[in-house]
Amino acid sequence: MIDMFQFFGDEVLLDSRVLHERLVTDAAREGLLDVAYHTVDSPVGPLLLAATEQGLVKVAFDRQGHDAALAELAAVISPRILRAPSRFDPLARQLDEYFAGERQAFDVPLDLRLARGFRRAVLEHLTDIEYGRTESYAQVAAAAGSPKAVRAVGTACALNPVPVVLPCHRVVRSDGSYGQYAGGEEAKRILLTMEAA
Repeated sequence: MIDMFQFFGDEVLLDSRVLHERLVTDAAREGLLDVAYHTVDSPVGPLLLAATEQGLVKVAFDRQGHDAALAELAAVISPRILRAPSRFDPLARQLDEYFAGERQAFDVPLDLRLARGFRRAVLEHLTDIEYGRTESYAQVAAAAGSPKAVRAVGTACALNPVPVVLPCHRVVRSDGSYGQYAGGEEAKRILLTMEAA
């Protein structure tokens, strides 16, 4: 009797997954899906991935609060948000390759609407910092066109909407110490150690 109930439960679960995928497909086709999201496991903890039609708009660490990140997206972009795991298959594959040491840069479209002005200039520079290398906050400030804006670089990195993909973890203090990181100091250490190997 328990086996039959378990089998029945699996059938219901399978049907709900199919229905959810249909909902996501229909919502996207009708222009009703503004933000899709998915959560993936990683060596730095669960990562929330969120994307618009333009591209990846948010990566959030567990310690930042995935619900808080979704609430921010609902307030700033649109409340029309659905979990859509299959939409993130290419990025999930690239993240797996990155964490396995087989990928040094990401090839996904980005939607950087959550960053403007100098913060955006800082984010655009981050891809110039090569895998396995670091730059100081002062070096990034100079590269972004405002050599005295060292603190603003720290803020831009702390508010980076797509960490890991845009590698703000490669920005460190002038003395080489890690500095702050949205994923926490341990996550930053893991990423920099992995890239240095």
